[in-house]
Formats: sequence, structure tokens, C-alpha cells
Amino acid sequence: MDSLQINQRLIMTPGPVLVDPRVSQAMSNQILGQFDPDFTAIMNDTMALIRQSFATKNRWAFPVDGTSRAGLEAVVSSIVCPGDSVLVPSIGRFGDLFVELAQRAGGVVHTVSAPWGTVLAQADIIAAIDQYRPKVVCMVHGETSTGRLQPLDKIGAAVHQYGGFLVVDAVASYMGTPVLVDQWQIDAAVGGAQKCLAIPAGITPITFNDRFAAEINQRKRVEQGVRTSQDHLSAAPLITSNYLDLTQLQDYWSPRRLNHHTEATAAVYGLHEGLRLALDEGLDARYARHLQVHQALNTALSALGLTIYGAGDHEMPMVTCVQIPAGLDGEAFRSQLLAQFGVEISSSFGSLQGKIWRIGTMGYVAQKPFILKFIALFGAALLQAGVPVDLKAGLDAVLDAFAPKSAPQLRQVNA
Repeated sequence: MDSLQINQRLIMTPGPVLVDPRVSQAMSNQILGQFDPDFTAIMNDTMALIRQSFATKNRWAFPVDGTSRAGLEAVVSSIVCPGDSVLVPSIGRFGDLFVELAQRAGGVVHTVSAPWGTVLAQADIIAAIDQYRPKVVCMVHGETSTGRLQPLDKIGAAVHQYGGFLVVDAVASYMGTPVLVDQWQIDAAVGGAQKCLAIPAGITPITFNDRFAAEINQRKRVEQGVRTSQDHLSAAPLITSNYLDLTQLQDYWSPRRLNHHTEATAAVYGLHEGLRLALDEGLDARYARHLQVHQALNTALSALGLTIYGAGDHEMPMVTCVQIPAGLDGEAFRSQLLAQFGVEISSSFGSLQGKIWRIGTMGYVAQKPFILKFIALFGAALLQAGVPVDLKAGLDAVLDAFAPKSAPQLRQVNA
């Protein structure tokens, strides 16, 4: 049997994304035992990096082993007890996922929604909070199914008036635009690995505050095989998942080092390196880079002759939604783009399926060379498919977007 040979791709989806080569190199380091002092030092460093990435002073900031959905489910299943009132403001597919997760945890779910492609006014969300007085409000910050960035900076204070908790899905927005956990009074936030952080899927950074921790620890029950006489058996409803039980994961990521599971050592290496690179770049610079690249792509796609979906309306600065040209089979074109040009983009879901493509400019690919290459190949594929686009105009738009703001002045030298 031959060894794996992976074809090179230019991945321009809203996740997964191309991984920074420095992350891949870090992940190839020797595996350490999960309680080796060298590794527990890396764990502590990783927690500190996660705190900085979420702009929080929370003690609890650590990864959940699993894709972003594991992080979301860990948070929801740990905070929502059967019968709890949960409010989900939904503007797309991943808001609907919160409904699913809360219902599976036994919550009584109320929703307030907006048409796909739009966002909710915070005043409307606050009105629903006043109406239902929920224990938990679950919100998506960056809704990749529609490319919308939902404002939520006023929601935490409104939730707290009734003693509730604000849970935020920041999977797609994390590391590409500010997610200010403390300033926005977010009680628990879930980030993403395989998006703007640009590391492989399989590990999910989360954070939650002491108030959230106190609430979930009322349900704490350490599993029998590692339980000690000091571990209290709570009479509160049991957290139904052992693997995603945040109260046990807290003990794993604390000096106790509860032997709850075997840590994905290489994944932690990758997370540590991805966070280190992001913080070395500087979060403000990183956010500015994502915004510049997003704007450059939008301008270039418009120059090709395509129409940006929802342009200017709370766009995510790392996902561009573009309308599929009339008469073109969007899925057949995506297959052709991948097979013949090595470029992958995404379709959408629900009411937007077959109407838009979604193009991600996340993490490592949010750079001029990748955008220039993408426009060249994407434009060529459209021409091959019979769509009359102006390829030169698209390429010129990318070059103009990254041109120096002012040309250097040549100094005259007298002969």
C-alpha cells in the first residue's frame, strides 16, 4: 500500500482552511505524556494564550477536544438543565443548531429570529429577554451560513438583569474580528480552530467566568473510577455527557489534573502555536488584515461582474457571500472549480442553498498572494463555464486594493 499523497488545494471556504505551515511543524513534535511536567507547562501556557485571545481575565479558559460543535455542546449541556428556559436569537443555520442543542439538553426553548441574510436589532433581543426572562441566552456572533456578524455587545447586561447567562458561539468570528468576552459581559464563549485561527479541526478553545462555573458545579459528579472521598455527589440533574462535562474538564485543566481522558497532545501543540502566532502578529493587526482582505475580495468579485449578497449589511470580515450567476448550476461549477482548478468554495444552506456561494478569507489565506491566485483561477473557471466576467478588472482590483496608499517620491539628483 502506498503512503498518502494529498493533492494540493486552495481552500477558500468558511472552514476548514489552509493551515499555517508553522502550525503543522509544531504538531509534528514528539508526543509527551499528558501529565509530563513539560506538557502540563504547555497546558498552562495554552490557557494563558486563550485568555488573551478572548480578551478576558477568566480563570477558566481551556480547549475541549473535538470540533467546534463539541465545544458548543459541552457548554450548552453543562449549563442547561431539564426544564430551564432558553432563548435563542437565530439568524441562520447555526442559530438553529443552538435550538437543537438546548432542546436535547431538556431546555424549554424560545426563539426570536430574523430572515436569513439579516441580523437582529439588539433592542428586539432585549425585548425577548424581558418577555421570557431566560436562564440562558445562546447567540451566534458570526453566522457563516449567511455571512452576517450579529451585534451583541448590549445583550450580556440585559441577560444579567434576570440572573441569566449569555453563551456565545464565536466559532467563525474568533481570531478574525474582536470577541470581547469581558467587555461584552459574555458568560461563556466558544471559539473555532479550523477557521480564522488556521489550525486543524479537532480542538476547540472555550472560556467561561466564575459565575458560570459556580452554576455548572452544582451539577458536578466526578466519574466513579477516579472519584475520591472529597468529591461531593450532587443531587442536581446530572450532566448527561461524561466526555463533554465541563465540571470534570475543569479538574483536568487545573492543578488537580483529574485523569478524565487522554489529551490530544499534538492538537494542543497546534493550538498553542496558532495562538502564539496570532498574538505575535497582534490582535488589532490581525483583525485589520482580515478586514482588508475581505474588502479586497469583495471589490474584485464586483469588478468581475458578480453581485455580493448582502453587501454592506453587517458582513462578516472573513466570509464573502456572492450570488450565483443566473443560469449557472452552482454545485456543478463548484465541482468543476475543485477538479480542474484545485480551488474549493462552499455552497450555503436552507433558503440560500443554490442561490449563493460562500468564500472564506480566514487565517493563513487572508493574504494578498492567495486572493490574487483565487481571483485568477475563479475568474478563469467562470469564463470556461460561459459566464462573461472581466478577469483583468478583477485582478486589477486586487492589486489596487493592496497598493501602497501613496507612491514613494523619487529624489532628484543633480548631475
